[in-house]
Amino acid sequence: MTAATETADGRDAETGAAETAAKPSLWRNRDFRRFFAGQFVTNAGDSLYTVAVLWLVFELSGSTVLTGVANAVLLLPWLLQVLAGPVVDRLPLRPVLVGSQLLQGVVVLALPLAAATGHLSVGVIFAVVPLLTLATLLMAPMQATVVPRIVPDEQLSRANSALATVTLGLDMIFDALGGVFIAVFGATALFLFDAGTFALAALLFAGVAVSRSDDAGERADESDGSGASDTDDGSILGSYVADLRDGIDALRGTVFVELVLTTAVANLATGVTLAVLPAYGDALGGPAVYGALLGALGVGRLVGSLVAPYLEGVAYGRLLLVGNAAGAACWLGAVAAPSPALTVVLFGLAWVPAGASGVLTATLNQTVFPPDLLGRVSTTKGTASGATLPLGSLAGGLVAELLGAATTVGLAAFGFGFTALYLAVRPRLRRLPSVADADPAAFGVTAGSDREGE
Repeated sequence: MTAATETADGRDAETGAAETAAKPSLWRNRDFRRFFAGQFVTNAGDSLYTVAVLWLVFELSGSTVLTGVANAVLLLPWLLQVLAGPVVDRLPLRPVLVGSQLLQGVVVLALPLAAATGHLSVGVIFAVVPLLTLATLLMAPMQATVVPRIVPDEQLSRANSALATVTLGLDMIFDALGGVFIAVFGATALFLFDAGTFALAALLFAGVAVSRSDDAGERADESDGSGASDTDDGSILGSYVADLRDGIDALRGTVFVELVLTTAVANLATGVTLAVLPAYGDALGGPAVYGALLGALGVGRLVGSLVAPYLEGVAYGRLLLVGNAAGAACWLGAVAAPSPALTVVLFGLAWVPAGASGVLTATLNQTVFPPDLLGRVSTTKGTASGATLPLGSLAGGLVAELLGAATTVGLAAFGFGFTALYLAVRPRLRRLPSVADADPAAFGVTAGSDREGE
Protein backbone atom coordinates (compact mmCIF):
# COMPACT_ATOMS: atom_id res chain seq x y z
CA MET A 1 0.00 0.00 0.00
CA THR A 2 1.06 3.62 -0.43
CA ALA A 3 2.00 4.35 3.18
CA ALA A 4 4.27 1.30 3.44
CA THR A 5 5.99 2.12 0.15
CA GLU A 6 6.75 5.67 1.14
CA THR A 7 8.31 4.52 4.39
CA ALA A 8 10.45 1.99 2.58
CA ASP A 9 11.61 4.63 0.10
CA GLY A 10 12.86 6.74 2.97
CA ARG A 11 10.91 9.90 2.20
CA ASP A 12 11.13 12.36 5.05
CA ALA A 13 8.12 13.17 7.19
CA GLU A 14 7.91 16.73 5.92
CA THR A 15 7.51 15.64 2.29
CA GLY A 16 4.89 13.06 3.26
CA ALA A 17 2.94 15.64 5.21
CA ALA A 18 3.01 18.06 2.29
CA GLU A 19 1.69 15.38 -0.08
CA THR A 20 -1.08 14.45 2.35
CA ALA A 21 -2.12 18.07 2.69
CA ALA A 22 -2.26 18.43 -1.10
CA LYS A 23 -4.64 15.49 -1.51
CA PRO A 24 -8.39 16.22 -1.66
CA SER A 25 -10.33 15.82 1.56
CA LEU A 26 -12.29 12.62 2.01
CA TRP A 27 -15.44 14.72 2.35
CA ARG A 28 -14.98 16.27 -1.09
CA ASN A 29 -15.48 12.81 -2.57
CA ARG A 30 -19.10 12.91 -3.81
CA ASP A 31 -19.50 9.12 -4.06
CA PHE A 32 -18.20 8.59 -0.55
CA ARG A 33 -20.52 11.28 0.82
CA ARG A 34 -23.55 9.57 -0.75
CA PHE A 35 -22.46 6.13 0.42
CA PHE A 36 -21.78 7.54 3.89
CA ALA A 37 -25.25 9.15 4.03
CA GLY A 38 -26.90 5.96 2.75
CA GLN A 39 -25.19 3.89 5.42
CA PHE A 40 -26.26 6.43 8.03
CA VAL A 41 -29.91 6.20 7.05
CA THR A 42 -30.12 2.44 6.49
CA ASN A 43 -28.44 1.79 9.82
CA ALA A 44 -31.17 3.89 11.42
CA GLY A 45 -33.69 1.47 9.97
CA ASP A 46 -31.73 -1.55 11.18
CA SER A 47 -31.47 -0.12 14.70
CA LEU A 48 -35.17 0.72 14.85
CA TYR A 49 -36.54 -2.64 13.82
CA THR A 50 -34.02 -4.54 15.96
CA VAL A 51 -35.03 -2.65 19.10
CA ALA A 52 -38.73 -2.86 18.28
CA VAL A 53 -38.72 -6.55 17.30
CA LEU A 54 -36.89 -7.77 20.39
CA TRP A 55 -38.97 -5.71 22.79
CA LEU A 56 -42.22 -6.66 21.03
CA VAL A 57 -41.42 -10.38 21.22
CA PHE A 58 -40.57 -10.07 24.92
CA GLU A 59 -43.68 -7.96 25.57
CA LEU A 60 -46.03 -10.35 23.76
CA SER A 61 -44.53 -13.57 25.16
CA GLY A 62 -42.64 -12.69 28.36
CA SER A 63 -40.16 -15.40 27.37
CA THR A 64 -36.38 -15.00 27.14
CA VAL A 65 -36.32 -18.19 25.08
CA LEU A 66 -38.50 -16.68 22.34
CA THR A 67 -36.57 -13.42 22.56
CA GLY A 68 -33.39 -15.40 22.05
CA VAL A 69 -34.88 -17.14 19.04
CA ALA A 70 -35.93 -13.78 17.57
CA ASN A 71 -32.46 -12.34 18.08
CA ALA A 72 -30.93 -15.44 16.51
CA VAL A 73 -33.06 -14.88 13.40
CA LEU A 74 -32.00 -11.22 13.29
CA LEU A 75 -28.37 -12.33 13.43
CA LEU A 76 -28.66 -14.93 10.65
CA PRO A 77 -26.86 -12.66 8.13
CA TRP A 78 -23.66 -13.30 10.10
CA LEU A 79 -24.09 -17.02 9.56
CA LEU A 80 -25.10 -16.84 5.90
CA GLN A 81 -22.97 -13.98 4.60
CA VAL A 82 -20.32 -16.34 3.20
CA LEU A 83 -22.89 -17.09 0.48
CA ALA A 84 -23.03 -13.38 -0.38
CA GLY A 85 -19.31 -12.87 -0.97
CA PRO A 86 -19.18 -14.22 -4.54
CA VAL A 87 -22.40 -12.33 -5.33
CA VAL A 88 -20.90 -9.04 -4.20
CA ASP A 89 -17.68 -9.67 -6.12
CA ARG A 90 -19.56 -10.46 -9.36
CA LEU A 91 -22.79 -8.48 -9.54
CA PRO A 92 -23.08 -4.72 -10.23
CA LEU A 93 -22.94 -3.20 -6.76
CA ARG A 94 -25.27 -0.23 -7.10
CA PRO A 95 -28.42 -2.17 -8.15
CA VAL A 96 -27.84 -4.64 -5.31
CA LEU A 97 -27.44 -1.80 -2.81
CA VAL A 98 -30.64 -0.09 -3.95
CA GLY A 99 -32.67 -3.29 -4.25
CA SER A 100 -31.86 -4.47 -0.73
CA GLN A 101 -33.13 -1.20 0.73
CA LEU A 102 -36.37 -1.21 -1.26
CA LEU A 103 -37.09 -4.80 -0.24
CA GLN A 104 -36.63 -4.01 3.47
CA GLY A 105 -38.83 -0.92 3.20
CA VAL A 106 -41.72 -2.89 1.71
CA VAL A 107 -41.43 -5.90 4.04
CA VAL A 108 -41.25 -3.87 7.27
CA LEU A 109 -44.67 -2.33 6.56
CA ALA A 110 -46.28 -5.73 7.18
CA LEU A 111 -45.87 -5.33 10.95
CA PRO A 112 -47.80 -2.06 11.46
CA LEU A 113 -50.42 -3.40 9.02
CA ALA A 114 -50.82 -6.53 11.18
CA ALA A 115 -51.09 -4.36 14.31
CA ALA A 116 -53.74 -2.12 12.71
CA THR A 117 -55.88 -5.12 11.74
CA GLY A 118 -55.49 -6.84 15.12
CA HIS A 119 -53.42 -9.74 13.79
CA LEU A 120 -50.01 -8.89 15.28
CA SER A 121 -48.52 -11.86 17.11
CA VAL A 122 -45.18 -13.50 17.78
CA GLY A 123 -45.91 -15.80 14.84
CA VAL A 124 -46.35 -12.87 12.45
CA ILE A 125 -43.10 -11.33 13.69
CA PHE A 126 -41.25 -14.60 13.08
CA ALA A 127 -42.69 -14.71 9.56
CA VAL A 128 -41.51 -11.18 8.68
CA VAL A 129 -38.13 -10.97 10.40
CA PRO A 130 -36.35 -13.62 8.24
CA LEU A 131 -37.20 -11.60 5.12
CA LEU A 132 -35.73 -8.48 6.70
CA THR A 133 -32.56 -10.26 7.74
CA LEU A 134 -32.01 -11.82 4.31
CA ALA A 135 -32.27 -8.38 2.74
CA THR A 136 -29.40 -7.19 4.93
CA LEU A 137 -27.23 -10.16 4.00
CA LEU A 138 -25.20 -8.30 1.39
CA MET A 139 -24.48 -5.12 3.37
CA ALA A 140 -21.37 -6.24 5.31
CA PRO A 141 -19.40 -7.52 2.28
CA MET A 142 -20.82 -4.63 0.26
CA GLN A 143 -19.08 -2.03 2.42
CA ALA A 144 -15.79 -3.94 2.36
CA THR A 145 -15.93 -4.03 -1.45
CA VAL A 146 -17.33 -0.58 -2.21
CA VAL A 147 -15.03 1.55 -0.03
CA PRO A 148 -11.73 0.68 -1.78
CA ARG A 149 -13.38 1.48 -5.14
CA ILE A 150 -14.53 4.98 -4.20
CA VAL A 151 -11.70 6.25 -1.97
CA PRO A 152 -7.88 6.25 -2.40
CA ASP A 153 -5.73 3.74 -0.49
CA GLU A 154 -4.30 6.36 1.84
CA GLN A 155 -7.81 7.35 3.00
CA LEU A 156 -9.09 3.83 3.73
CA SER A 157 -8.62 4.03 7.49
CA ARG A 158 -10.34 7.42 7.70
CA ALA A 159 -13.19 6.19 5.49
CA ASN A 160 -13.70 3.03 7.56
CA SER A 161 -13.55 5.06 10.76
CA ALA A 162 -16.09 7.56 9.40
CA LEU A 163 -18.48 4.78 8.37
CA ALA A 164 -18.12 2.99 11.68
CA THR A 165 -18.61 6.27 13.51
CA VAL A 166 -21.83 7.15 11.72
CA THR A 167 -23.32 3.68 11.95
CA LEU A 168 -22.32 3.18 15.57
CA GLY A 169 -23.34 6.72 16.45
CA LEU A 170 -26.72 6.08 14.94
CA ASP A 171 -26.97 2.84 16.88
CA MET A 172 -26.36 4.90 20.01
CA ILE A 173 -29.04 7.47 19.18
CA PHE A 174 -31.77 5.21 17.86
CA ASP A 175 -31.19 2.38 20.33
CA ALA A 176 -31.44 4.77 23.25
CA LEU A 177 -34.35 6.78 21.85
CA GLY A 178 -36.01 3.62 20.58
CA GLY A 179 -36.60 2.43 24.12
CA VAL A 180 -38.14 5.77 25.07
CA PHE A 181 -40.22 5.82 21.86
CA ILE A 182 -41.56 2.34 22.63
CA ALA A 183 -42.51 3.40 26.16
CA VAL A 184 -44.47 6.40 24.84
CA PHE A 185 -45.94 5.33 21.48
CA GLY A 186 -45.53 1.53 21.33
CA ALA A 187 -43.24 -0.69 19.28
CA THR A 188 -45.32 -0.92 16.11
CA ALA A 189 -45.19 2.86 15.53
CA LEU A 190 -41.44 2.56 15.01
CA PHE A 191 -41.91 0.41 11.91
CA LEU A 192 -43.65 3.19 9.96
CA PHE A 193 -40.68 5.52 10.35
CA ASP A 194 -38.43 2.55 9.63
CA ALA A 195 -39.92 2.06 6.15
CA GLY A 196 -39.14 5.67 5.30
CA THR A 197 -35.48 5.29 6.24
CA PHE A 198 -35.04 2.41 3.79
CA ALA A 199 -36.65 4.37 0.95
CA LEU A 200 -34.30 7.32 1.58
CA ALA A 201 -31.27 5.03 1.74
CA ALA A 202 -32.21 3.56 -1.64
CA LEU A 203 -32.24 7.05 -3.19
CA LEU A 204 -28.83 7.87 -1.73
CA PHE A 205 -27.22 4.61 -2.87
CA ALA A 206 -28.64 5.14 -6.36
CA GLY A 207 -26.33 8.15 -6.72
CA VAL A 208 -23.09 6.29 -5.92
CA ALA A 209 -20.86 5.59 -8.93
CA VAL A 210 -18.97 2.38 -8.15
CA SER A 211 -16.17 1.42 -10.51
CA ARG A 212 -15.54 -2.21 -11.37
CA SER A 213 -12.24 -3.70 -10.22
CA ASP A 214 -9.54 -4.56 -12.73
CA ASP A 215 -9.93 -8.24 -12.01
CA ALA A 216 -13.64 -8.02 -12.66
CA GLY A 217 -12.85 -6.65 -16.09
CA GLU A 218 -10.34 -9.42 -16.68
CA ARG A 219 -13.00 -11.98 -15.84
CA ALA A 220 -15.30 -10.46 -18.42
CA ASP A 221 -12.51 -10.57 -21.03
CA GLU A 222 -12.01 -14.26 -20.29
CA SER A 223 -15.68 -15.02 -21.11
CA ASP A 224 -16.44 -16.68 -24.43
CA GLY A 225 -18.60 -15.19 -27.12
CA SER A 226 -21.80 -16.41 -25.48
CA GLY A 227 -20.96 -14.57 -22.29
CA ALA A 228 -20.43 -17.78 -20.33
CA SER A 229 -17.52 -17.83 -17.91
CA ASP A 230 -14.68 -20.18 -18.81
CA THR A 231 -14.85 -22.28 -15.65
CA ASP A 232 -13.86 -25.94 -15.51
CA ASP A 233 -17.44 -27.18 -15.74
CA GLY A 234 -18.86 -24.15 -17.49
CA SER A 235 -21.57 -23.79 -14.87
CA ILE A 236 -22.59 -20.92 -12.62
CA LEU A 237 -22.52 -23.29 -9.64
CA GLY A 238 -18.96 -24.34 -10.42
CA SER A 239 -17.87 -20.72 -10.65
CA TYR A 240 -19.66 -19.90 -7.41
CA VAL A 241 -17.97 -22.75 -5.54
CA ALA A 242 -14.62 -21.70 -6.98
CA ASP A 243 -15.18 -18.17 -5.69
CA LEU A 244 -15.95 -19.49 -2.20
CA ARG A 245 -12.81 -21.60 -2.31
CA ASP A 246 -10.76 -18.53 -3.24
CA GLY A 247 -11.91 -16.75 -0.08
CA ILE A 248 -11.09 -19.75 2.11
CA ASP A 249 -7.71 -20.30 0.43
CA ALA A 250 -6.78 -16.65 0.97
CA LEU A 251 -7.23 -17.11 4.73
CA ARG A 252 -5.66 -20.55 5.08
CA GLY A 253 -2.34 -20.43 6.94
CA THR A 254 -2.74 -16.81 8.05
CA VAL A 255 -3.00 -15.46 11.60
CA PHE A 256 -6.58 -14.50 10.77
CA VAL A 257 -7.63 -18.11 11.35
CA GLU A 258 -6.80 -17.81 15.05
CA LEU A 259 -8.18 -14.29 15.26
CA VAL A 260 -11.46 -15.51 13.78
CA LEU A 261 -11.59 -18.14 16.53
CA THR A 262 -11.28 -15.54 19.29
CA THR A 263 -13.86 -13.32 17.59
CA ALA A 264 -16.23 -16.28 17.36
CA VAL A 265 -16.06 -16.75 21.14
CA ALA A 266 -16.62 -13.02 21.73
CA ASN A 267 -19.58 -13.09 19.35
CA LEU A 268 -21.05 -16.09 21.15
CA ALA A 269 -21.07 -14.04 24.35
CA THR A 270 -22.48 -11.04 22.50
CA GLY A 271 -25.34 -13.14 21.15
CA VAL A 272 -26.08 -14.37 24.66
CA THR A 273 -26.21 -10.80 25.98
CA LEU A 274 -28.38 -9.37 23.22
CA ALA A 275 -30.92 -12.14 23.74
CA VAL A 276 -31.40 -11.44 27.45
CA LEU A 277 -30.92 -7.66 27.38
CA PRO A 278 -34.69 -6.91 27.12
CA ALA A 279 -35.33 -8.98 30.27
CA TYR A 280 -32.26 -7.52 32.01
CA GLY A 281 -33.29 -3.96 31.14
CA ASP A 282 -36.87 -4.65 32.21
CA ALA A 283 -35.66 -5.85 35.63
CA LEU A 284 -33.56 -2.70 36.05
CA GLY A 285 -36.34 -0.26 35.11
CA GLY A 286 -38.23 -1.11 31.93
CA PRO A 287 -37.91 -0.31 28.19
CA ALA A 288 -36.10 2.99 28.83
CA VAL A 289 -33.25 1.17 30.63
CA TYR A 290 -33.20 -1.45 27.88
CA GLY A 291 -32.78 1.33 25.33
CA ALA A 292 -30.10 2.96 27.52
CA LEU A 293 -28.10 -0.29 27.63
CA LEU A 294 -28.28 -0.66 23.85
CA GLY A 295 -27.36 3.01 23.54
CA ALA A 296 -24.37 2.51 25.85
CA LEU A 297 -23.22 -0.35 23.64
CA GLY A 298 -23.39 2.00 20.67
CA VAL A 299 -21.62 4.82 22.53
CA GLY A 300 -18.76 2.51 23.49
CA ARG A 301 -18.27 1.28 19.94
CA LEU A 302 -18.61 4.84 18.65
CA VAL A 303 -15.85 6.12 20.94
CA GLY A 304 -13.67 3.19 19.90
CA SER A 305 -14.21 3.88 16.21
CA LEU A 306 -13.34 7.57 16.70
CA VAL A 307 -10.00 6.83 18.36
CA ALA A 308 -9.13 3.94 16.02
CA PRO A 309 -7.20 6.04 13.42
CA TYR A 310 -4.96 7.30 16.24
CA LEU A 311 -4.12 3.71 17.19
CA GLU A 312 -2.82 2.66 13.78
CA GLY A 313 0.76 2.93 15.06
CA VAL A 314 0.14 0.70 18.11
CA ALA A 315 1.09 -2.97 17.79
CA TYR A 316 -2.08 -4.77 16.71
CA GLY A 317 -1.52 -7.86 18.89
CA ARG A 318 -0.82 -5.83 22.02
CA LEU A 319 -3.87 -3.66 21.35
CA LEU A 320 -6.16 -6.71 21.14
CA LEU A 321 -4.74 -8.19 24.34
CA VAL A 322 -5.05 -5.07 26.50
CA GLY A 323 -8.33 -3.94 24.97
CA ASN A 324 -10.16 -7.22 25.49
CA ALA A 325 -8.89 -7.58 29.05
CA ALA A 326 -10.14 -4.07 29.88
CA GLY A 327 -13.47 -4.77 28.15
CA ALA A 328 -14.06 -7.93 30.18
CA ALA A 329 -13.29 -6.09 33.44
CA CYS A 330 -15.75 -3.28 32.65
CA TRP A 331 -18.43 -5.79 31.63
CA LEU A 332 -18.17 -7.63 34.97
CA GLY A 333 -18.19 -4.31 36.79
CA ALA A 334 -21.42 -3.36 35.01
CA VAL A 335 -23.23 -6.44 36.31
CA ALA A 336 -21.94 -5.90 39.86
CA ALA A 337 -22.71 -2.14 39.87
CA PRO A 338 -25.08 -0.97 42.62
CA SER A 339 -27.19 1.31 40.37
CA PRO A 340 -28.66 1.16 36.85
CA ALA A 341 -26.83 4.36 35.88
CA LEU A 342 -23.41 2.91 36.76
CA THR A 343 -24.34 -0.33 35.02
CA VAL A 344 -25.08 1.58 31.81
CA VAL A 345 -21.79 3.53 32.00
CA LEU A 346 -19.57 0.50 32.63
CA PHE A 347 -21.37 -1.57 30.00
CA GLY A 348 -20.68 1.19 27.47
CA LEU A 349 -16.97 1.33 28.41
CA ALA A 350 -16.70 -2.43 27.84
CA TRP A 351 -17.41 -1.88 24.13
CA VAL A 352 -14.80 0.82 23.44
CA PRO A 353 -12.04 -1.70 22.54
CA ALA A 354 -14.43 -3.59 20.25
CA GLY A 355 -15.23 -0.40 18.34
CA ALA A 356 -11.55 0.39 17.78
CA SER A 357 -10.76 -3.19 16.79
CA GLY A 358 -13.57 -3.26 14.23
CA VAL A 359 -12.24 -0.22 12.35
CA LEU A 360 -8.61 -1.36 12.46
CA THR A 361 -9.52 -4.86 11.30
CA ALA A 362 -11.49 -3.50 8.33
CA THR A 363 -8.49 -1.37 7.32
CA LEU A 364 -6.17 -4.32 7.84
CA ASN A 365 -8.25 -6.51 5.53
CA GLN A 366 -8.19 -3.84 2.81
CA THR A 367 -4.43 -3.47 3.26
CA VAL A 368 -3.20 -7.06 3.13
CA PHE A 369 -5.71 -8.79 0.84
CA PRO A 370 -6.10 -8.27 -2.95
CA PRO A 371 -9.01 -5.93 -3.82
CA ASP A 372 -10.78 -8.52 -5.98
CA LEU A 373 -10.91 -10.95 -3.03
CA LEU A 374 -12.23 -8.55 -0.41
CA GLY A 375 -15.87 -9.54 -0.75
CA ARG A 376 -15.12 -13.24 -0.44
CA VAL A 377 -12.55 -12.81 2.35
CA SER A 378 -14.74 -10.51 4.43
CA THR A 379 -17.77 -12.81 4.14
CA THR A 380 -15.73 -15.93 4.89
CA LYS A 381 -14.31 -14.29 8.01
CA GLY A 382 -17.67 -12.83 8.92
CA THR A 383 -19.47 -16.14 8.64
CA ALA A 384 -16.80 -18.10 10.53
CA SER A 385 -16.71 -15.62 13.41
CA GLY A 386 -20.33 -14.47 13.31
CA ALA A 387 -22.00 -17.87 13.10
CA THR A 388 -21.81 -18.00 16.89
CA LEU A 389 -23.99 -14.88 17.27
CA PRO A 390 -27.33 -16.63 16.59
CA LEU A 391 -26.12 -19.69 18.49
CA GLY A 392 -25.32 -17.46 21.46
CA SER A 393 -28.77 -15.93 21.31
CA LEU A 394 -30.43 -19.33 21.39
CA ALA A 395 -28.23 -20.44 24.29
CA GLY A 396 -28.67 -17.13 26.12
CA GLY A 397 -32.45 -17.38 26.12
CA LEU A 398 -32.31 -20.89 27.60
CA VAL A 399 -29.62 -20.08 30.19
CA ALA A 400 -31.50 -16.98 31.34
CA GLU A 401 -34.59 -19.09 32.02
CA LEU A 402 -32.48 -21.23 34.38
CA LEU A 403 -30.03 -18.76 35.96
CA GLY A 404 -31.69 -15.38 35.51
CA ALA A 405 -30.85 -12.48 33.20
CA ALA A 406 -28.24 -10.77 35.42
CA THR A 407 -26.18 -13.94 35.97
CA THR A 408 -26.31 -14.74 32.25
CA VAL A 409 -25.04 -11.26 31.29
CA GLY A 410 -22.21 -11.62 33.83
CA LEU A 411 -21.13 -14.98 32.39
CA ALA A 412 -21.06 -13.43 28.92
CA ALA A 413 -18.14 -11.19 29.97
CA PHE A 414 -15.97 -14.28 29.43
CA GLY A 415 -16.25 -13.65 25.69
CA PHE A 416 -13.85 -10.70 25.83
CA GLY A 417 -11.81 -12.38 28.56
CA PHE A 418 -11.17 -15.43 26.38
CA THR A 419 -9.60 -13.29 23.65
CA ALA A 420 -7.24 -11.64 26.16
CA LEU A 421 -6.22 -15.01 27.64
CA TYR A 422 -5.69 -16.57 24.21
CA LEU A 423 -3.43 -13.76 23.04
CA ALA A 424 -1.51 -13.90 26.32
CA VAL A 425 -0.39 -17.49 25.56
CA ARG A 426 0.18 -17.00 21.81
CA PRO A 427 3.43 -15.06 21.20
CA ARG A 428 2.85 -14.97 17.43
CA LEU A 429 -0.39 -13.05 17.91
CA ARG A 430 0.95 -10.80 20.68
CA ARG A 431 3.76 -9.65 18.39
CA LEU A 432 1.63 -8.71 15.39
CA PRO A 433 2.72 -5.31 14.02
CA SER A 434 0.61 -2.18 13.87
CA VAL A 435 -1.89 -1.62 11.06
CA ALA A 436 0.26 1.27 9.82
CA ASP A 437 3.22 -1.11 9.35
CA ALA A 438 1.19 -4.09 8.15
CA ASP A 439 2.22 -6.03 5.09
CA PRO A 440 0.77 -9.34 3.85
CA ALA A 441 3.79 -11.41 4.92
CA ALA A 442 3.58 -10.22 8.55
CA PHE A 443 0.08 -11.71 8.78
CA GLY A 444 0.84 -14.82 6.73
CA VAL A 445 -1.15 -13.65 3.69
CA THR A 446 0.15 -14.92 0.35
CA ALA A 447 -2.98 -14.59 -1.82
CA GLY A 448 -1.73 -11.51 -3.65
CA SER A 449 1.62 -12.91 -4.74
CA ASP A 450 0.14 -16.30 -5.56
CA ARG A 451 -2.42 -14.75 -7.87
CA GLU A 452 0.19 -12.59 -9.57
CA GLY A 453 2.23 -15.66 -10.33
CA GLU A 454 -0.64 -17.53 -11.92
